[in-house]
Amino acid sequence: MAAYMRWLGHRHGQHFENYEELWRWSVTDLEAFWASIVDFFDVTLTKPPTHILTDRAMPGTRWFEGAALNYTQNIFSHAKKDSPALVFQSETRPLTEMSWANLEAQVAKVAAALKNMGIKKGDRVVAYMPNMPETVVAFLATASLGAVWSSCSPDFGVDAVLDRFTQIEPKVLFAVDGYTYGRQPFSRLQVVEQLQLRLPTLAHTVVVPYLDGEQSVNLKATPWAEVLRTNTDKLSFEPVPFDHPLWVVYSSGTTGLPKALVPSHGGVVLEHVKLLGLHHDLRPGDRLFWYTSTGWMMWNYIIGGLLLGATPVLFDGNPAFPDLDTLWDLAEKAKVKLFGTSAAYVMNCLKAALKPAENHNLENLISIGSTGSPLPVEGFAWIYESVKSDLWLASVSGGTDVASAFVVGCPLLPVRAGELQCRALGAAVDAFDDQGNSVTDVTGELVVTQPMPSMPVYLWNDPDFSRYRASYFDMYPGIWRHGDWIRITSRGSAVIQGRSDSTLNRLGIRVGTSEVYSAVESLPEIRDSLVLGLELPKGGYYMPLFVVLAEGVELDDELKRKINTTIRARFSPRHVPDEIVAVPAIPRTLSDKKMEVPVKKLFMGVAVDKAANMGATRSPAAVQYFAELAQHTSPLLKQHS
Repeated sequence: MAAYMRWLGHRHGQHFENYEELWRWSVTDLEAFWASIVDFFDVTLTKPPTHILTDRAMPGTRWFEGAALNYTQNIFSHAKKDSPALVFQSETRPLTEMSWANLEAQVAKVAAALKNMGIKKGDRVVAYMPNMPETVVAFLATASLGAVWSSCSPDFGVDAVLDRFTQIEPKVLFAVDGYTYGRQPFSRLQVVEQLQLRLPTLAHTVVVPYLDGEQSVNLKATPWAEVLRTNTDKLSFEPVPFDHPLWVVYSSGTTGLPKALVPSHGGVVLEHVKLLGLHHDLRPGDRLFWYTSTGWMMWNYIIGGLLLGATPVLFDGNPAFPDLDTLWDLAEKAKVKLFGTSAAYVMNCLKAALKPAENHNLENLISIGSTGSPLPVEGFAWIYESVKSDLWLASVSGGTDVASAFVVGCPLLPVRAGELQCRALGAAVDAFDDQGNSVTDVTGELVVTQPMPSMPVYLWNDPDFSRYRASYFDMYPGIWRHGDWIRITSRGSAVIQGRSDSTLNRLGIRVGTSEVYSAVESLPEIRDSLVLGLELPKGGYYMPLFVVLAEGVELDDELKRKINTTIRARFSPRHVPDEIVAVPAIPRTLSDKKMEVPVKKLFMGVAVDKAANMGATRSPAAVQYFAELAQHTSPLLKQHS
């Protein structure tokens, strides 16, 4: 960061006394700032732009018109040949390294195989794969061709995968035969077979034998080893326009299918070199780790470390098996510089009285990143007391929607317990009240008032931008509303105070309530349901499910198990509620929509007359019932008291 500030002074005559001045410039002179990122990080453009920014209107902002580039080319043009490209460990594979030469050779072979399968620019290639090197290889090969990537973690059930992949009509599927979690084997071959049957556009499947080649289902598929035998010349790259789709990621809303978000090659390259290079201070050869699955954008984010010549450390497995020390052991053995995790993991380590500093040599560890949910003050204290006293702790917050973070760390600023250090360069983050006024030292809606290159170029199957606008621009037209509560301090730091909408955010993975409802309400015993997600002020996340039972049905342990099993099988373990409560009715609006946000407010302690408009509900009695229920049962209110 300091080197960048000096460079701006020498190269462009731009001098800044502190980070706040630099940030103000970065969100005011967008053209100069983002052009400087291209120059400072030596981003490879195969064709220069005619304009940096043509139109600031959101959505639909046009960045770097006329420019051409390729994400994968930018990775290999910054390869640090004397360092490993990837480091990997799982419950079944010991710590191993993959060289840059080996990575490039494998990417070339997989790209050639995809070409032989008929894949061309714009086609979709999907993966049902864990966080492993083969997934990175398949992704980089896909991007090298200008094809569009998308992935789901193999712990997703078949319906959750189909809800995502069916939208984008993929031609090729990469999949594993299974995986282990907590040393328990989970075959995925039957799910893969279902995907083959129910994805009508799918022409080819490639299977990686991760669970030792179990063949209980007769799949028509190409083995990974055969793909790696493809004859090929040197790896080549398809130049694509700056705004060409790179991948599709999914951010669930409260109704309908998950939103299919489409960022661009250029937007992701610029955002990731900026955030990883400046805000995480990563250099060529540095090793970065973040506990994630391929179903969370943090996977896409850590792979972006390759753009700087850094080395992503990949891990697949249960982070608490055989105990919570597993990831700290990995940090030591893999010589991790940036250790990324979730607030929930930090708080679990605290509760277990873990002391990694006493059991591990963490001399290479410089910084810890925390995301997924707000990190409580106690979590900050535990890290400095039990992990390392001379450490840079960066609590960050962003979203799948922009493939990055809005509020981040900065190596030039102090760390204050319970706070995020600053707003990211190029991210015009503000807090708005209900009337759209900017507020300081007061909780408001997190908004972004100027465009960012990594914002989606569009949502899939949304040609008129109607769903895009409804998702982010309905409250404040032309201004991005993210759905988080934020308090920006007069010092420029920030505090995130949870979701302001009804989207669930379990362990950093955003889950649409509609996905829970589709599973629960498919059961004949359930007439109606409502699910909430609540950030707890002392750490943790509370996710209760309320159900209205069919006549004559009792909510016994057997039915609770059936509900949880159905949710887990159809979607994922992250969708399973913490508690299931039988209620007489679910509050609904006059247009018959579930009143998720008002009920969430009741559980946060908001008075019933402030939380819900009784004139807009067809079930005032149900609203009153939930108001009383919240007073007696909400763990959020109990923690506050």
